[in-house]
Amino acid sequence: MVKTKARLAIGIVAGCALTAAGVAHAQQGPAGAYPNKPIRIIVPFGAGTQTDVLARLIGQKLTESLGQQMIIDNRPGAGAIIGNELGAKATPDGYTLLMSGTGALAINPGLYPKLPYDPIRDFAPITKLVIVTQTLVVNPSFPAKSVKELVAAAKAKPAQINYASFGAGAAGHLTTEMFQHAAGIRLGNNVSFRGSADANLQVMSGQVPMMFDSMTSVLPHVKSGKLRGLAVSTAARSPFLPELPTVAESGYSGFEFAGWTGMLAPARTPGPVLDKLEKELIAALKKPDVKELFNTLAFTPAGESRHEFKRFMISEIAKWGKAVKDSGTKID
Repeated sequence: MVKTKARLAIGIVAGCALTAAGVAHAQQGPAGAYPNKPIRIIVPFGAGTQTDVLARLIGQKLTESLGQQMIIDNRPGAGAIIGNELGAKATPDGYTLLMSGTGALAINPGLYPKLPYDPIRDFAPITKLVIVTQTLVVNPSFPAKSVKELVAAAKAKPAQINYASFGAGAAGHLTTEMFQHAAGIRLGNNVSFRGSADANLQVMSGQVPMMFDSMTSVLPHVKSGKLRGLAVSTAARSPFLPELPTVAESGYSGFEFAGWTGMLAPARTPGPVLDKLEKELIAALKKPDVKELFNTLAFTPAGESRHEFKRFMISEIAKWGKAVKDSGTKID
């Protein structure tokens, strides 16, 4: 089943590859109508990543509904700062968009003292596209079978239970920090790895006993029994592992940390353009093949007005900023 889903995702990437070679075939609308030329979507991650796959599928839907080609422009590097800065400084005419999310827009402002963009001042949010649940998992041999038992183990052996992440300041690391704060416990060291796959492998092998990671990454391993799920970080249970309680249900009311990805434009992009894009993006989220990919990648669809998305971003910057401050993490 997992292999079938992987082939489906790969097939979608191949089928949705939108390059400059197709620009010459883009349909042209009436002069002055938006859009009347191709639209570039900046993705601050490499080709084949989850955000890239999402961008290509959503780009295909926009091409179909707007009649113009969407050009995916991958600009990875520097914790997504390169692509976000490029998006912030683009001409605000609706022909350059940015697909970005939690790390670059909510966590980075607290991590970097001199970030070259301001998530609120420099962008016009259009809509939140997906939510990605953080999931608390442990090695199957680890004795704790619930959040309550994990907390008890941590209190019995303070600072001795190490946890995996894929970098200081990453969502998984900060979610773990806030879990410690909420539970009044002190875990061991944050053992950082180059990526989610490496971190998962180390927890599955027993080298590190636990971690918070995205539902997308851990779902196949929990289903196969290679990892044991204890809880999810969202306010509600996940439809992908409905048997897992939330951290809040497990005794820590108000605990809610999740990743998300949305579409934005440069600040000062005209309101009518933003309204049109918002409408088309929300409609795209309801398409059957989009829903199918979301199920493959364990994405929870969002879709909200641009004004709601802006309010959400403001609240997320405050929430993750507190997490960064409480963790003591800083990147010069």
